[in-house]
Amino acid sequence: MTRAPASPAGEFTIGLVQMACRPLAARNHEAAEAGIRDAAGRGAQIVCLQELFATPYFCQREDAACFDLAEEIPGTLTTRYARLARALGVVLIVPLFERRAAGLYHNSAVVIDASGELLGVYRKVHVPDDPQFLEKFYFTPGDLGYRVFETRHARIGVLICWDQWYPEAARLTALQGAEVIFYPTAIGWIGTGEPGDDGLAERDAWMTVQRGHAIANGVYVAAVNRVGTETTEAGALRFWGGSFVCDPGGRVIARADGDTAGVVVARCSRRALEEQRRAWPFLRDRRIDTYAPITRRYLDDPPREVQRAR
Repeated sequence: MTRAPASPAGEFTIGLVQMACRPLAARNHEAAEAGIRDAAGRGAQIVCLQELFATPYFCQREDAACFDLAEEIPGTLTTRYARLARALGVVLIVPLFERRAAGLYHNSAVVIDASGELLGVYRKVHVPDDPQFLEKFYFTPGDLGYRVFETRHARIGVLICWDQWYPEAARLTALQGAEVIFYPTAIGWIGTGEPGDDGLAERDAWMTVQRGHAIANGVYVAAVNRVGTETTEAGALRFWGGSFVCDPGGRVIARADGDTAGVVVARCSRRALEEQRRAWPFLRDRRIDTYAPITRRYLDDPPREVQRAR
């Protein structure tokens, strides 16, 4: 039995498992478990898998047969990873295709504590509908809100993929006391060729926006993506990997490459969280009395309070 060693007071260590997914779920579970054990053996106390890790990314096409891939919570998948979390003494973030009821499905992630206890579920709030990312066909938007989980090793938030582009989601997670925000992800380029300048700029934007969430909220951010090219009758997606961890100042402290499966491990310091927020006290200086219009879809006419004041 391999257990993560105890970390110094005020520190915790996280791990990300970057995988290339195969058609057989059993193979993906084997790879995920091997990655978790590797991360735990290198000191990781909290380990996150990538979005929809158990299968290839089926959302490239609309196919009702894919609903058969969904898992119940709790169920066989959560039982398996709860047993592993307990054996290793690590917290696990396990994304899955959730079957909530007949005809009702979510893109979700469960958080399992180091004791094997299922702490809760996050359901992806922002669901995309783009060419070869046809998620609205499969997933109902999450209705549990933005959540933070008090685990044995740290207070963590979980958001999923498309959520990573929305500063509101990161802010609301940070305001609940998250020390690190995890983003399990499945993102890449359409096609099998080289990405070109626009494609490289897209990958850079993906990384930049998440580093910005770390800076603006004074938290660690950890994004775990898949690798490999997955081809269906709808076309192909080339996932760009690049899983990374950045500190509260936005500095990348650990990163995987873009082509191969691997494990990223990074040590996080609560002292760094404290010092960053003292130096850049964004939470202190927020003008919450000015933010009411943010709940409107678009500000194409003055809000009522402005109209009354005229």
